[in-house]
Amino acid sequence: MKKINKKDTEEFRQRLLMTESEIKALLGQTVQDSKPVDLDLPIGRLSRADAMQMQNMAALNKRQMEIKLKQVEGALSAIEQGSYGSCRKCNGEIRPARLEARPETPFCIGCQEAFETG
Repeated sequence: MKKINKKDTEEFRQRLLMTESEIKALLGQTVQDSKPVDLDLPIGRLSRADAMQMQNMAALNKRQMEIKLKQVEGALSAIEQGSYGSCRKCNGEIRPARLEARPETPFCIGCQEAFETG
């Protein structure tokens, strides 16, 4: 099994910085979309329902982006502290293949599966 070296860590850091920048840009765009629907607007009932549904979806997307941003920031912090690649729960190694797929992940696959299955 391949271990993470300094070169790999720097590549992950660059990917995380790019992801952080993209998420912040998207969050800036979602502010308007997630605002509450003005009930006094002179639109039809179905149009209002559609607008409310779109607002709810935008708010959910915004929340998911905020969560991912926190994970990215946490991974960048772990790189700075020298603990990147270690699971936050069991302190075991997060496999490089998992980091390749999700460089922001804070957990090894075992701890993530245990969390998801309850």
